[in-house]
Amino acid sequence: MKKYLVGGAVRDILLKQPVTDRDWVVVGAKPHDLLQEGYVQVGKDFPVFLHPKTKEEYALARTERKSGLGYTGFICDFNENITLQQDLERRDLTINAIAMDENQQLIDPFHGVRDINQRILRHVSAAFTEDPLRVLRVARFAARFHHLGFTIATETLNLMQKMVIDGEIQTLTPERVWKETEKALNTKDPQIFFSVLREIGALAILYPEIDILFSIPNIHQQNLGQFTLSALKYVSEMTNENEIRFATLCCHVETINNAVKSEHPHLIQLEQLCQRCKIPNKYQKIANLACRYCELIHNIGNLSATEIVTLLNNIDVWRNPHHLQQLLIVCCADAKVINHNDRQLYQPKIILEKAYQIAKSVSIKEIIAEGFVGKDIQIELNRRRIKALSN
Repeated sequence: MKKYLVGGAVRDILLKQPVTDRDWVVVGAKPHDLLQEGYVQVGKDFPVFLHPKTKEEYALARTERKSGLGYTGFICDFNENITLQQDLERRDLTINAIAMDENQQLIDPFHGVRDINQRILRHVSAAFTEDPLRVLRVARFAARFHHLGFTIATETLNLMQKMVIDGEIQTLTPERVWKETEKALNTKDPQIFFSVLREIGALAILYPEIDILFSIPNIHQQNLGQFTLSALKYVSEMTNENEIRFATLCCHVETINNAVKSEHPHLIQLEQLCQRCKIPNKYQKIANLACRYCELIHNIGNLSATEIVTLLNNIDVWRNPHHLQQLLIVCCADAKVINHNDRQLYQPKIILEKAYQIAKSVSIKEIIAEGFVGKDIQIELNRRRIKALSN
């Protein structure tokens, strides 16, 4: 029995990146052998074991054979005669198909080290096409390692495009697509994930509400899709909050309906996207606000005191003051694409923050003390906030 460190841990060691998870492959062993050493079995489809002390995952070397559509249609073979090379061959990218033995010697049958040095994301073998989830994974790795200079090999990009054309990607569940998207949003360059998906034709299938933006002209960029990805790049430099990044991605999906012209528009495109992709509620909240009010905030200087107080009420800033800051970050990123000037202050942010502080200073206790009750308290509170802003 031999144990090898494999996959992302080896890759990140070679890239001098932080190693978060360490996965191991065990060659020449049966499940019984690991159980005797105190490992705890957790895998169902194939034996995966937790180390009795470190709790790191140890998987028996295995091969996979396609048995149906989608990313779950596989038959696994994990007998003790499976070699390390056979196990590595089933992996997605060459940079993830490197192993390290107990003496820190590398086993690299598919030239992953070369591809790391050349900054190339390349598929290991033709078996890549058997798992449509790999299309999303490669796009995510392209986003994750973009700042290190990684690009996708042409032959891999062509293979991903063929997989999309063949319809395999449509077998992915909404939950799995969102999980990969969420991970991509958390990378340094999430805009690359969506750019890759569009290049291979997957964006139109998975996120048609975003894809259609690339057909809408924009005065600041070649089209609204490019504008959106530029804003996503900027916002990722400003915050690590995935909810804000997602809101930036969705900020203009209602443009085709001109929904922002209404105070309470019915957000058809956003609702459609969120329902189909099963987007968590915490993401939907800020995305909803961005779609409704970003355009209004850009033009805050033209609003009356009454309109500003109404805006603050609609944002629900009195119960959730963080909503205002989240929304303003989206608007700032949007404005940066227009200005291309990082030093220029975003005036609507200054105005709205000051307006919020002025309106917030109005004392509800004084209103109650003066004898207002029930709904009249809110009416008077609004009146005084408007008056304070007008002054």
